[in-house]
Amino acid sequence: MLRPDGNLTLDLDPVEKRPQDACGVFGIFSPGEEVARLTYFGLYALQHRGQQSAGIASSDGQTMLVYKDMGLVSQVFDDQALSALAGRQAIGHVRYATTGASVWQNAQPTLGPTPTGTLALAHNGNLVNTAELKELLADKPNLGGEFWKGGTSDTAVITALLGSADNISEEELAPLRYVPTPKLPAEDEAGSQNAPLIAAALKILPILRGAFSLVFMDEGTLYAARDTHGLRPLVLGRTESGWAVASETAALDIIAATFVREIEPGELIAINEQGVKTYRWGESKPRGCVFEYVYLARPDTEISGKSIIVSRTEMGATLAREHPVEADLVMPTPESGTPAAIGYAQESGIPFGHGVVKNSYVGRTFIQPTQTIRQLGIRLKLNPLREIIEGKRLVVIDDSIVRGNTQRALVRMLREAGAKEVHVRISSPPVLWPCFFGIDFATRAELIAASMDTEEICRSIGADSLGYLSLEGMIAASGQSEDRLCTACFSGDYPMAPPKDAASLGTC
Repeated sequence: MLRPDGNLTLDLDPVEKRPQDACGVFGIFSPGEEVARLTYFGLYALQHRGQQSAGIASSDGQTMLVYKDMGLVSQVFDDQALSALAGRQAIGHVRYATTGASVWQNAQPTLGPTPTGTLALAHNGNLVNTAELKELLADKPNLGGEFWKGGTSDTAVITALLGSADNISEEELAPLRYVPTPKLPAEDEAGSQNAPLIAAALKILPILRGAFSLVFMDEGTLYAARDTHGLRPLVLGRTESGWAVASETAALDIIAATFVREIEPGELIAINEQGVKTYRWGESKPRGCVFEYVYLARPDTEISGKSIIVSRTEMGATLAREHPVEADLVMPTPESGTPAAIGYAQESGIPFGHGVVKNSYVGRTFIQPTQTIRQLGIRLKLNPLREIIEGKRLVVIDDSIVRGNTQRALVRMLREAGAKEVHVRISSPPVLWPCFFGIDFATRAELIAASMDTEEICRSIGADSLGYLSLEGMIAASGQSEDRLCTACFSGDYPMAPPKDAASLGTC
């Protein structure tokens, strides 16, 4: 569905925009297999991470091809397009724009020339020093890549920097570098075919500030890299005849690849017929995004050895202990609230049930958001099951509250359908701060919890009671220690300084 600003959304309410991850990335090096089709399936598994555009680039070792367009994976690609993307390696991307325009020029993978060939690059995350990086390119030769053709995303900037690395001096890099430039290993200096791009990556990665999980390739080698905090997930898997990298383990599962390990924070890997080679470009300081556990990742994904569905079920159970209530039915807000609702029901002993029916197809239409549609709002996506909820005291579980519009509309709908009481429980703490590292949250001024306390929010959405999961309870359910998580949107504790001017923020 299109939001009032013209962007596609799969939200329950066409006016209320839920937090969205910026992108999903996938890459594969697997000679003898249909790499473009495998990439297509991998992107299908990552569709929840971006619904505005999709693209695939492939290479047979000599020639690189790219196909990308606006829309969902199933809308962009057909059999003819996939058949044309022959090769032994491929990368793919699904995009959700945060602050940049959702236009074809910003669809990924981005392309750019290098001294030894062509570079295709896909990015999940968000840089916070994009303005400074653009200044670095201001006086550099026009190489004809997408940055010079009008691409405004930070991905286009990264692609241009890698292609221009030979023209950037150490003096120019020094003010931007926040980790020392690593030295190219001696064996790679001795004439390796992919040495120039590895050298460029080792030179440029230390000046990229923010969140980035990158998958990129030249004609002969697949590469992947992750920022030193590992803010966005990235995993490595083994296929029958090669290797794959992806934003989530669920994308490996769909192509029958075996999970090997996570790409380490501060690591660069190169994959070709010689296998996998790893380079350390920065010190690992893990601060993975806790919101992956709350909402962003698929329930069937694992992050840092923890099953997402187990984490969310534990969040619900902890929520039941922290905020008990006498009720007749525990129901989720489909579908993001389902695992936590199951955990809440199991812990509380209150029966679990579905109080509303979701129309899964509405979000994949391109209906214009007219005033009539805005008035219908959440009813386009959800319809109450009156026989189940009438006369009942309900516990409604959702993963987060941003502006409060969705919860307000849902509570009103349930009361109109005959609910006796509506108690809202949220399986995360109040969202108090915006994200600058790849999640499209509202601004702080728009976050309801930034200006109201819990009782005021409860009255605002019309609920009988409201309870949030504690920060400690959420962290414990993630299975990670607090010092290995980014909790900035809940705590304000950012792993690095936010940009001075948020308007200058780039977007993948």
